Amino acid sequence: MRTIGWLLTVGLLLGNAGVVRAQNANVVSGTEWSFNATIIEACSCPMFCQCYFNSEPAAAGGHAGHAGMAGHFCKFNNAFKVNKGSFGSVKLDGAKFWVGGDLGGDFSKGMMDWAVLTFDPSVTKEQRDGIQEILTHVYPVKWNSFTVAKDAPIDWTPGKDHAEAKLDGGKAAEVVLKRPAGSGNTDEPIVIKNLKYWGVPRNEGFVLMGPNEVEAYRSTDKAFEFKGTNGFMITIDMTSKDVKA
Repeated sequence: MRTIGWLLTVGLLLGNAGVVRAQNANVVSGTEWSFNATIIEACSCPMFCQCYFNSEPAAAGGHAGHAGMAGHFCKFNNAFKVNKGSFGSVKLDGAKFWVGGDLGGDFSKGMMDWAVLTFDPSVTKEQRDGIQEILTHVYPVKWNSFTVAKDAPIDWTPGKDHAEAKLDGGKAAEVVLKRPAGSGNTDEPIVIKNLKYWGVPRNEGFVLMGPNEVEAYRSTDKAFEFKGTNGFMITIDMTSKDVKA
């Protein structure tokens, strides 16, 4: 799941994800917040995703193992864990949630196709309210459909050589990343620096962890599964002061 600099401008002009905010009407406007989270992320695009540098994702022919599929798409799974954060007086530390969906085939108008947000059952209502508001700034675009699914447990295991996340034990969604042996000059992870992640002003770099072993979303009639496509980890950092600025 990705975007590029010019798209952020378009998205901000269009306004934030209104569906999310409409579902989150109890949030007090102007609440101060902070958000530092790590994402285990994968999508259907080839490694590394061209969406950061173009106005559309790869065509179906550019996705491994998807002969016969038509059009452009970017079908993604983003598994979040909050390292440290707050929304007003509510602490967000340790909260886990999942965003899966499809960006669609054309980013030029700042309109994405669909996404589903799922919370781990341990996340409180107050934390959910804050996280939904924050997500409208992390991803400052509009969606044809953005819904919140029934809670499901999230297993979230990071690592420099292997990372995986499972939603409802993998029955609902799954991401498994493994860094290819010998892919770097040293034993340290390969990191892409100074590349914008959506509306977030700071990140620690894209830690390349692909091609993925699997990234699958199995929860709806829009289910998909890909192997050998894009995967990475990233730690992002943002506050309400960044939005005001």
